[in-house]
Amino acid sequence: MASSCSQALRHHVCKSSRILRVHLQKAWPNRSFVLNPAADQQPAVSSPEEIVIPKKKTWSKEAVLQALASTVNRDPTASDYRFQDDPYLTPKTSSEFKLFSLSQESGRNAAKYFISTYPKYFQKDYAQPHIPCLMPETLEAQIEEVSEAALIERIQMRKVKAAVDLYDQLQQAGTPVSLDVTNQLLDLICFYGDCDPAQENVPEQRNEETEDVQDEPQTKKGRASKASDKLKAAWKENNNAERIFALLSEPNTHSYSALIRGMVKYGAYSKAFSTYTDLLNNQLKADVSTFNALITAAPEVKEKYNEKWELIVDLLKQMAEQKVKPNLLTLNAVLKALRRCGTVGKSQAFPVISEMRALSIGAPFQGQTDILQEVMNEVSGKSFTPQDPDDAQFFITAVRICLDTKDIEQAYRVHELLGVGENWRLLGNDFQQNIYHARFFSLLCMMENIDVVLKWYRDLVPSVYYPSSNVMRDLLQALDTDNRLDLIPQIWKDLKQLGHGNRQTLVEELLTLMAREKQNQEVQETFAECALDIKKMYDTGDRGKVMMSWTAGSLSDLVSVLLAAQRRQDAWEILKLFKTHNRVPSEELLDKFLTCIKESGDVNQALELVQISAGFCLPGTPKLIQRVQQEFLLSEQQKSMLSDLEIQTFNSD
Repeated sequence: MASSCSQALRHHVCKSSRILRVHLQKAWPNRSFVLNPAADQQPAVSSPEEIVIPKKKTWSKEAVLQALASTVNRDPTASDYRFQDDPYLTPKTSSEFKLFSLSQESGRNAAKYFISTYPKYFQKDYAQPHIPCLMPETLEAQIEEVSEAALIERIQMRKVKAAVDLYDQLQQAGTPVSLDVTNQLLDLICFYGDCDPAQENVPEQRNEETEDVQDEPQTKKGRASKASDKLKAAWKENNNAERIFALLSEPNTHSYSALIRGMVKYGAYSKAFSTYTDLLNNQLKADVSTFNALITAAPEVKEKYNEKWELIVDLLKQMAEQKVKPNLLTLNAVLKALRRCGTVGKSQAFPVISEMRALSIGAPFQGQTDILQEVMNEVSGKSFTPQDPDDAQFFITAVRICLDTKDIEQAYRVHELLGVGENWRLLGNDFQQNIYHARFFSLLCMMENIDVVLKWYRDLVPSVYYPSSNVMRDLLQALDTDNRLDLIPQIWKDLKQLGHGNRQTLVEELLTLMAREKQNQEVQETFAECALDIKKMYDTGDRGKVMMSWTAGSLSDLVSVLLAAQRRQDAWEILKLFKTHNRVPSEELLDKFLTCIKESGDVNQALELVQISAGFCLPGTPKLIQRVQQEFLLSEQQKSMLSDLEIQTFNSD
């Protein structure tokens, strides 16, 4: 029975294979298809006209998740994935975004701290597939005896001082340590500067000193802190790395490379070149990492620009003599060093790129726009993996060039490249992402029509980007350019939600745009509601934020908007605020207000307006008195009062 079932199944499979082959040959008549009998063989093309189809393919554990993820796009109406666990606290402003991110990271670090401190309580692994970073790290050494295995364990745990102490114990006991393990120890010491690395995820003990340091502003405004800013340690004379290196009877290239890279990293540039000379004297050849470090240090050991460049050229020649092939980091090291060579660096940058291009490294450079054009032609549609810390600068720099040259088409190509594969990883941290989107959106506001701008605005804000007040000002200017001021009330709601409702210059510009031209009655009504909402922001402000102060311009614009919407009583209440806040209204505003009063024929309010003008001693008061006398039906008492005001005004003049 089992044999017959197996035979029937085999027959069914063969029949299905023949049917599949027939359909494939109909679709591609010029190709021949072969069904590979190997069960686990990968697809292979035996010739341009033959396709081999495997019976089975082994997929990774994440393949299904990756396939599902590829079927959906980002939802512009949803919050960032980091905030979806707690929708109630989803940030709506840039400040809330920063606070939420820091709070979430702090909570994650606290959880890691407890997991690492008490690992025995967190041994159950619920994740499928296994996620190593979610499991406790082994912080205590398991091998207690003095042996090379114990030394390797401490090196892997990055315990610098413990590893050095154990190495010394092995030396004192006369136990030989292999050169490979000693080189690993040198790598560890030189990387961390002969001290234990700072423990991650350990809560800080705040005191007055640390608070003072943390409250200090950044060294340069608007610049993210670099790794070099945090390297406070310096290379110490005769430290453990030099001492252990001196104990080696026959150090190899790896030994010298570890020492040289450590010296360069911690500022001992001259000593690094001296060690390189010793390497050559011992008939050894340097590796590419050693040359990269020396090229980085070259500008630090010479003073004149041409001497710096000559040293770099000499190092490159030595690479060629020793048959060491440069890599991408070599190109980056040369270009970074050229930035320290003044005019010489500018003249030599292009030949360096050409040489590296001949070695299949980098891309041709002509000028800023030509550079970007050539680079985009080379990389469009491709996915890349970060290989250098400065790779995170690519998209920021590319969109800056587009912004400087007002090249919107190139900016679209750059943004399209960002969405390919895993290229989003090249965008950097939150600070760099914010810079990129700010530049991209500012360029859109300058170069595109308002419909396109708003499409991008709804797509980016606030799901991936919280615009600054300057970028929102660019948006208002785009509305003004395309004569779409009717959208201002909608933008005002977004301004409040984004936390810019108390930005006085931005709010004043918004009021000016609404007051500049008279719109149809429906739009004027929305303007009036928006203006009264703005008044509330002046009166109450946002919790924890600086309140705005009324200026003569903002009060005048607010009155003008309300008058255009025939909200005369609301405008009258605003007019009284001039005296409350010691501001002086313009003659033009009072003249406009009197025109509105004339339409309603309110004589008493017209007289009060004249008294307000006289109270401010405005030069246009006699003109207002004359208009009231001519355009309103006045009683004798009212005429007498105006005459008295006219005399008082004349005497004050």
